[in-house]
Order: sequence, then C-alpha cells, then structure tokens
Amino acid sequence: MSGSALLFIPAYNCAPQIPRVLAQMDAAAARHFAEIVVVDNRSTDDTAAAALAAAAARGDGLVKVVRNRENYGLGGSHKAAFAYALERGHDSVAVLHGDDQGRLADLTALLDAGEHENRDCLLGARFHPQSHLLGYSRFRTFGNRVFNGAFSLAAGRRLLDLGAGLNFYATRILADRFYLGFADDLTFNYCMILAHCQLRHRFRFFPIAWSESDQISNVRLVSQAKRALGLLARYRLSPRGFLAGDHRTAAREAYVWDELT
Repeated sequence: MSGSALLFIPAYNCAPQIPRVLAQMDAAAARHFAEIVVVDNRSTDDTAAAALAAAAARGDGLVKVVRNRENYGLGGSHKAAFAYALERGHDSVAVLHGDDQGRLADLTALLDAGEHENRDCLLGARFHPQSHLLGYSRFRTFGNRVFNGAFSLAAGRRLLDLGAGLNFYATRILADRFYLGFADDLTFNYCMILAHCQLRHRFRFFPIAWSESDQISNVRLVSQAKRALGLLARYRLSPRGFLAGDHRTAAREAYVWDELT
C-alpha cells in the first residue's frame, strides 16, 4: 500500500480485549500502517495498562498508547485522532474499536486489493449481505435495521450500517474539519454518514465478521435512539444547516491527549 496510514484504536473499559486487538496486528497487517495509536478515553478499568503491556510485548515500537485529557466520548476521540493524522501528514486513517468485535483483516484485504485508491472512505457494515454476526441479539439487529432504513430515506442512499467500528478515511476529506461540530458521543458516526452523503464523498460499505462475547456494552439504547432521531430530524429539516450546526452538548476548542509510557 502506498502512502502513510495511521491506525486509530479508540478504547474505553476494554482491558480484557485490547491485547487481543493488538494481537491482530501481525506482519501482514502492520505493513499497512506507519503508526498505531491506542486512545484510552479515561477508562475506569486497566485498559491503558493492558495496552501498554501489549505494546511493549510486541517490541517493534509501532504502537503508541495515549489518554484523553478528559472523557471526550467516542466522537471526541475520533476528532483527536483525525487532528493527529492531519498534523503528522498521514494520507489516511483507519479506525478499529478496541473492544475486539471487528477483524482488522476484513479491512486490510480491501487495502491489499487497492479498493481504497478511488474511494474517500471504506465503511464496515454489520448488516451487509455478506457479513457474519456472532452473538448479536435479534432485538438489537432489528433496531439497527430500522435506523438504517430511516437514515437511508433521509440521505437518499441505501445505508447498510451507521457505525460498526471498522472504517477507513482518506485524510484529504478531513482537512476542512467539517466534523468538529458533530456529536462527541456514540452518535458521531451517525453524523459522519449523513455528511458523507451530503458532501458526496465516494464511500463503499464492505462486509465484516463481527462478534460479541465478553464485551461490556456502553450503549444506552433508549437515550441513544432519542439522540439519533433528533439528529435525523435536524438533517431532514436542513441538510446544509445540519453540517454547519454544532451538535455537541459542550463545545471544546481542542481535543487533546497525553502519551503514556
């Protein structure tokens, strides 16, 4: 793969899983990335310590572990990582959630095939016809499909997933920082997918293998559903206004982390 890529791993309370996530980074996968950054979002367990131990055990110096100065939420962690990728001059940034539900190999197979070369982003989709789900409840599957349908109608394009935790972005589309006013919580990805549609980014959904075993969900389904519907209503009212608006509960000038050693 040509160019310089950052792999960003957001992590919150996933101490048992983060060593397994880093273990996915074998030689075949590692050659795609110039840097790997695990971003601990102020976890209340030993996530940071587990990530540091796993990074040290690799012995290759490829993995950096950082901690957000505040709990910025998943969206805030994305914003910090996007800013870092731009500052470091990376051509692309990949996202793999630290809870070990997705497989990095599903993305690197596309990179090997050059699928990223004429795309602005590649988006993993749990509900792609070729995806494989293990341990995901029928209730949550049904709920996600309903929201996928609602967002698809609003965006005028079939959307297979609103955020599965395995994505790839060309940094050229991030340079104007259109995402800074997006929600800092888990609905950040909902804002992103609507922006991709409105800004006519060239994106493709790809199938993934996704599993749920010992993970602890941080999703509060009812409150997240209400926030998602609120975002969707604002987008339907004015797509351009949605992109220009600030959807955060608290505005921040910067999203800053500190490197851990």
